Amino acid sequence: MPRKPLPATNRKAPRVSKPATPFRANEDRPASPYGLERRAPKAEPHLGSHGSKPTGSKATGSRSTSTGSAGSKSAGSKSTGSRPTGVAPGNARPMNSHPGAQISRRAADRLRDGHLWVYASDIESINVSVAAEEGEPPALLPVADSRGLLLGTALYSPSSQIALRMVSREAISEPEWIELLASRLRASINRRRRLLNAGTNACRLCFSEADELPGVVADKYGDLVILQLLAKGLDTDAVRDACVKVLREELAPAAILERPDPRMRELEGLSAPRLAPLWAADSDTVATSSRFHLNGLEFEFDANSGQKTGAFLDQRANYAAAADWARRMGATGRALDVCCYQGGFALHLAQFCQKVTGVDASRSSLEVAERNLAANRGSLSAEVDWVEADAFQVLRDWSDAGESFNAIVLDPPAFAKTQRAVEGALRGYKELNLRALKMARPGGLLVTCSCSHHVGWADLEGAVTSAAVDAHRRVRLLERRGAAPDHPVILNLPETEYLKCLVLEVE
Repeated sequence: MPRKPLPATNRKAPRVSKPATPFRANEDRPASPYGLERRAPKAEPHLGSHGSKPTGSKATGSRSTSTGSAGSKSAGSKSTGSRPTGVAPGNARPMNSHPGAQISRRAADRLRDGHLWVYASDIESINVSVAAEEGEPPALLPVADSRGLLLGTALYSPSSQIALRMVSREAISEPEWIELLASRLRASINRRRRLLNAGTNACRLCFSEADELPGVVADKYGDLVILQLLAKGLDTDAVRDACVKVLREELAPAAILERPDPRMRELEGLSAPRLAPLWAADSDTVATSSRFHLNGLEFEFDANSGQKTGAFLDQRANYAAAADWARRMGATGRALDVCCYQGGFALHLAQFCQKVTGVDASRSSLEVAERNLAANRGSLSAEVDWVEADAFQVLRDWSDAGESFNAIVLDPPAFAKTQRAVEGALRGYKELNLRALKMARPGGLLVTCSCSHHVGWADLEGAVTSAAVDAHRRVRLLERRGAAPDHPVILNLPETEYLKCLVLEVE
């Protein structure tokens, strides 16, 4: 039977014997200066979100699929290179006085370079029908440059900082858009088929802008499919019907559920979420929970809880890589998973390590982690326990107490939702890595992650380097990793590269 979490006051790291309770809390500690006392959702780009990180899928440390917050313009600036093939509109012609948006030269150049977003501040003029002014805004708008030359058709979000999301380089009608949506969704599903097998039956089926469907996110968890529509122009019955039709035909799931992102609903002005499933094979007993498999391990899924769509599918390949590096390096003694959410890294490390400790600020996430442990107990020999605590405080306590580990994973939520937040975020990343480096045994493994689009590779590596200097440790880079292949990176869309993972050997 899975253990029920009980509160405790001792933060000391478990050593040899199993603690009386599966995880402990220390409520007399002051809150972390970085706000991790209650783990904020990670930012994985909702590609299609307000800002710059798309998208992505943890709760208590969830990775938002959004690439940032409203009004962020860090990426997608005008390229100095040649225009990508097929990006320029083939029917450039002046627009007339019909409904449409005219945008600045800067925004037009960005679209011609392959980006898909137009910020509200880059719209020079906009014309919508009288009917739209009095009721619902149009889902689609033609887009033209400052000279009136047509650039294509975009989803329109009147209340969003990302006001236009391009869906075609031609002028298309709504029926043509629905047909294009179905075709692209079908193609994105087919691109993922090779990733699914007996050991992995969960993946991201559609990743918004990365699959040419801005604002559309679909995840498969076993026989359930979760759909997110993250842009105002997608909030229509026609869009939902088209998505459901394709998902049913391609996957034959038990149910298709829509799970709106609360923050995106507010920013985009989306309609109230539907309580009923979009579709169910058995309407009498609609399933909202299931079990799914990643890399041969079993995990629990509940559509009514957790962050993003329910789990962090973007870390799937990194889960396996962390366990494999620990095995190859012989770092198989004590392992520590910080911001462990529902136990992804911890349970993979438990395949090879003797003792694994997972730390998270969310009790509900650790309860799921304990149930996931119970489901895999037959294939795991490690002693595993969970600690409910603020990551910054517990690492400070343990490093000061001289605790040590053979393998450490740091997978915090997004610290920088905007460009202005980067400076503070880097202080947070440095602090976590400094404490981890102080606890890493010689020859040990450190896997450190950032899911903030605004924090680049150089930023993350700089923070780790500074931490290594202060900790008087020499750190060898073994591998740079990103999100799993079902979260593809599009070079014309910098926001699609948000997850960064450094695999390091600590000397």
